[in-house]
Amino acid sequence: MSEGSAEKQEEFQVPLPAPSFSFLVISLRAQAEMQLGLMHFGEEENPEPDLDLARHTIDLLAVLLEKTKGNLELEERRLLENSLTELRFRFVQVSEEAGKPAAQKS
Repeated sequence: MSEGSAEKQEEFQVPLPAPSFSFLVISLRAQAEMQLGLMHFGEEENPEPDLDLARHTIDLLAVLLEKTKGNLELEERRLLENSLTELRFRFVQVSEEAGKPAAQKS
């Protein structure tokens, strides 16, 4: 990497948010959404979902919910529960869509 590109990269660094439970949940949720093909970056318009990896990430969030029962603030619990509900719903949708023949997907 040249000096010029290293300087440009430093100019565009975004400060990291403070570590928090909410940030952890949002990070895992974003990973699952990418794995489901719901988020994409760059030139790839319709990325292929990785259902196994998405299920694993969703299961990690479920473990987090189970292991933190009684220790979360109301907002944290709602964020985690709502994220799980949404991701499970999206997982079913993407799974059903992936199971359709190519001609029916349009």
